[in-house]
Amino acid sequence: MNAAPEIHGLMAEFSETAPLLAAAKRAYQAGYRKMDAFTPFPVDGLAEALRRKPSWVPLIVLLAGIAGGAGGYFMEWYAMAVDYPINVGGRPLNSWPAFVPITFELTVLSGALAAIVAMFALNRLPQPHHPVFNVPHFERASTDKFFLCIEARDPRFDLAATRAFLESLNPDAIAEVRE
Repeated sequence: MNAAPEIHGLMAEFSETAPLLAAAKRAYQAGYRKMDAFTPFPVDGLAEALRRKPSWVPLIVLLAGIAGGAGGYFMEWYAMAVDYPINVGGRPLNSWPAFVPITFELTVLSGALAAIVAMFALNRLPQPHHPVFNVPHFERASTDKFFLCIEARDPRFDLAATRAFLESLNPDAIAEVRE
């Protein structure tokens, strides 16, 4: 016997950004915390309505850039002043102006690579399957539809009560999201 798939949540479909934004604000005011929105383009104010926490990516990029720059400078200093010291033209062995281009390039390279890795890791990508992919018409989230999903793991989630709440938001459609 095949058991019915476990429910992941309920998803409301909207045709425009304003109703989606209002729905996200009302859902948060109603006490829902485990929810997500899917839109074809960035919607101004949606992250604030969902109360998203700031991203860790900028801090990770900063730390990786500092580490890359310091590592590049140390590598050049060690090679020129410690491992193979040659006095050329009477310059000091630790001639920092000559080290600036490589230090800068390694700072940028380390920061860029860290940004890519952090973005993929923090977004849990690649993710070839997610339960929302099972929702009818969800492929339109990348073209012209806007979706708000309240997840079943939310403490306030009750299938009937959450469905009634979503219906009060006047969406175009409501669908159950199954695992």
